[in-house]
Amino acid sequence: MRSAIVFDLDGTLIDSARDITVAFQQACVNAGHAAPEEEHVRALIGRPLREMFHTFLPDADMDALIAAYRAYYDENCTVYTRFYPGVLETLTILKGRGYSLAVATTKYPRVARLVSEKLGLTPYLDHIQGTEGFAHKPEPDVIFAALETLQAPGLWMVGDTTADVLAGKAAGLKTYAVTWGTHSKDILETVHPDVIADSLDALLDLCP
Repeated sequence: MRSAIVFDLDGTLIDSARDITVAFQQACVNAGHAAPEEEHVRALIGRPLREMFHTFLPDADMDALIAAYRAYYDENCTVYTRFYPGVLETLTILKGRGYSLAVATTKYPRVARLVSEKLGLTPYLDHIQGTEGFAHKPEPDVIFAALETLQAPGLWMVGDTTADVLAGKAAGLKTYAVTWGTHSKDILETVHPDVIADSLDALLDLCP
């Protein structure tokens, strides 16, 4: 089997920021708190929910907030979410070339699979790995879990945040940072990915 290419999900393959933000704001309101500004929520996307809520409401009931978020998000997770340009075409080409393709995301496994199914992403991938019961990125655990399931050596980690890049490096993969997600090019440069790009075209050149 050829090497594996691992992708982050939110901010890398799919533009899901608005759905995540709306669900986050709604959970705050449902718990009797003011909704944080959209831009402030967006800046935290990719971190675990508990960390996100703690940033705004450190003294609130985190379990209740997370439950409210998940209840709303499960029903409304793809209202605004769309694929970034070229994503499905790139996955199709890479799969046709024999690469194993996986998602490694901070989302819970069940939620990651739900979103992927609703968007029609699942057939393009060999595995969808969420984070549950082990450390989140920038620790490499979720990448190792994906590669273990694939039974394939890892080649590239593709993501939109410094946590993705650091996790990929820690897992021994080359790192490909995209500029259309949560972190800007300037921020991504601080962790020195192998590639920073504003499209996936270079990935195809690097994976013949």
